[in-house]
This record gives sequence, structure tokens and C-alpha cells, in this order.
Amino acid sequence: MKTIGKIWVVLGLLLVINGMSYAQTTANKTEPVKKTRILFLLDGSGSMLAKWESSDRMKVAKILLSRLVDSLAQYQNLELALRVYGHQFDKEKNNCTDSRLEVPFKEGNEEQIKTRLRQIVPRGNTPITYSLEQAAKDFPVDNNSRNVLILITDGLESCGGDPCATAKALQKKRIFLKPFVIGIGIEKQFVPELACMGQYFNAADISSFRKVLDNVVKMALSKTTVSVELKDEQGKPVETNVNLTFINNVTEEPEYNYVHYLSAAGKTDVLDIDALLSYDLVINTLPPVVLKDLDIKAGEHNVFSAKTPQGTLFLRQDAVSPFGVTEAIVRENNSKNTLVALRFGSRQKLVAGKYDLELLTLPRIYLNDVEIKQGQTNTVTFPPPGLLNIPTELQGYGSLYVLEKDGSQRWIYNLSENNSRTNLPLQPGQYRLVFRTKTANASKFTDVQTFEIRSAATTTVKLFR
Repeated sequence: MKTIGKIWVVLGLLLVINGMSYAQTTANKTEPVKKTRILFLLDGSGSMLAKWESSDRMKVAKILLSRLVDSLAQYQNLELALRVYGHQFDKEKNNCTDSRLEVPFKEGNEEQIKTRLRQIVPRGNTPITYSLEQAAKDFPVDNNSRNVLILITDGLESCGGDPCATAKALQKKRIFLKPFVIGIGIEKQFVPELACMGQYFNAADISSFRKVLDNVVKMALSKTTVSVELKDEQGKPVETNVNLTFINNVTEEPEYNYVHYLSAAGKTDVLDIDALLSYDLVINTLPPVVLKDLDIKAGEHNVFSAKTPQGTLFLRQDAVSPFGVTEAIVRENNSKNTLVALRFGSRQKLVAGKYDLELLTLPRIYLNDVEIKQGQTNTVTFPPPGLLNIPTELQGYGSLYVLEKDGSQRWIYNLSENNSRTNLPLQPGQYRLVFRTKTANASKFTDVQTFEIRSAATTTVKLFR
């Protein structure tokens, strides 16, 4: 017996150790580090020879881009590539497929990019749309990567394409993230034609161009965090345990799902997020609260707040119901759309406000302006039903009506045409039964009876007494 006891102790210890090991593995589990790929899409059209301060646009772009590429050599999990357009054919040739991947993606290719930059001579058109389409093929197929495109241009599409629609379509296909578009000397009225492609930056002079390049790379590579404060009616961030969904508002697909956490000290969670995407935040309360187009500052900690005071709706069922499982449909106040269907006996948190309820009893009970208050429980129930007993077995056509307080009648139920006999649970109230047998040869042989249903009592109605 002692030996068996020792075996159980050892087995128990092994299970505990294994459980601790599993818990640690689960707690320490992290996503694999994503590789970032940055494609520089450089305008090599003839207009890049235009004078810019003491130099020309292309010379400035080459110098600053080379310096930037040098600075990127220190980063891990980063690959660069260079595509240039408008540099292979003179403008007179009007070539709208003048776009070439000069340096493909590869780690440690900084010197190759700088060398190729020195050799570029601006010549021709501005086929931005075609270049975007070709750029989609430059990125290797890799689900564990962040594909970043930085477009540097001093002009607009000159080949009749639609770069905005193309950029949006490629983002939806997840070819690359929201592009960075750097405009060199772009006149104000033409900015919208470039800004619609992605995140636009205006480089009005050489100094601002240098800053823009640095900021873009910072946005692409720096860590960005987010906290979400769920506030009550007094503006205190005390709500929690709600699912948060960050929706990519280009692809309309969820990028992140988190269950909101609030520490014992009242501190909200800090969440890592990719700042290169555009998000709508859905706070999955009932009804949901949505923050559109989050203004996320890359490389910083961002705090977003939403008012989400909640109370509780309690559907109380006082006794076993002959209806079986009774449900209620919950709608927002004065809305026809169903928010949620709940079984009686359940509790549901709702955002503070007024709601309309439809209780699926017979007849149905409609409750309007049911108020849910922050931190409080509103209890809703219904009177215990009575039972309508029709012992008569006849074939015919019968309907039940509830008699309203104003004297009108409202249809609620049809009897079976093959057998009128029934036991039917009904809410307390005044009713009318209208019935004609199949064999009756005139409407005047219709039986009409008025009766009352009381809670927890049976009312018997005999046809053609």
C-alpha cells in the first residue's frame, strides 16, 4: 500500500510540474517576429530635373534616399528594394510601361541600391498606376511580413491610369499596407490626387523632405502601442471585460481581437498595434460602440476613450412556463432591427439607454422604453399564463383573438383545421374564439364565444354548446 501511495504522489507531482510548464509556455507564447519589406518607388520622370533650391529634385532625392538606406542597415528583419519609373525612355516616346525593379528585395543590399541610384537619369513620363501594379509583383509571397511601399514623386499620373483605385485594390488584396506618398513640390490643388493613394506627406523644401523621409521610416519601424479607456457616465474608465475588435477599414477585416483588461489599480492594458494600417475600433458592447478612423500616432503610445456605461437586463421567469423556453427580442428604442434574443432566466449587459422588448408569449407582450441604467439591474417578467382547453373534436376553421381595452380585437392564433381540440397556454386577459365547421354550408353557422383566461387556471370552451 505504501508503494502505491508513493506512486500516486510522484504522478501528482509530475502532473503539477507539467501543468506549470504548460501554463508558462502559454503565458510566454509570442507571435513570430514579422519581416518588414520596404519598396522605394521613385519618380524618374523628366520633371525630376527641375531646379530645387541649389540643386535639382533628383539629385536631392538620390542623396537623401542614399543616406536613409545607409541608416536602415542597422535594423534586423528588414529587406529593401528599389523600383524606378519614367527613366528608361524619353518623354517624346510617351512610354506608359516605363517602370523597372532596379534592385529586388534582399538583406544587406544597401550598397547595391545606392550604386543604382547614382546611375538613374530622369527622362520620361509618370506611369504611377502601372508602377503600382508592377510593384505588387515585387514583394515575395510571405504571410509573415509587413509590405511597405514609399512612393516619391513630383508629379501626377500622366498615362491615364487611376493610381488611387489601384492602390486601394492592392491594399484590399493585402499586397502591401497603406502606402506612404511623398510629394515633392506638389501644388496644393493637386494634393488630393496623390493623398487618396495612402498617407500623404508634402515636401515643400529640402529640409522638410529630409524630415518626411525620417518620419516615414520611424512610422514603419517604430513600436506603436494603444490603450482603450471604456468610460462610464461620469467619465471614469471603469468598464472592462469587453471584446475590442480593430477593423482594417481598407480591407474591412478584423486585424486584432482583444478582451479588454483593467488591472486592480484601474490601469488599462497596453496593446501592440501596427501603425501602418487604418483602423475602426468596434467595442463589442450591446449595442456596439464604434470609433471610426483611429488617429494613431506611430512610434508613440496612443490612448482612445469611449463612453460605454452599462447596466443589466434580467429576464426573470417566476415559474415553469407551459410556453416551454420563453424568449424575448431586444431592440434599440424605436428600431425594428433585432439587437439580441434572450431566454428568460438570463442576464445581459446592455449599454445604458432605452430599449424595446418583445416577449414571445401568446399573445406577445410588447414593452417599450425599458430603461437600463449604469450599474443597475432592470428586471422584466410576465404574468404566469393560464390554459385554454377546447375538448371538442371538430374539423373546421377557427381563430383566436385577444380583446383590447378599447374594445377592438386582434388575431393571435389559428386552430388546426383537422382537429379543434387543443390545450393552449395564454396570457391572462379577455379573448374571443370564432369557429365554423367544414361541413357548415353558410357563414351564419359560425360559433363565436368570448372568455377570460386567468393566471395558473384552466378555462374550458366547448364549441357549439
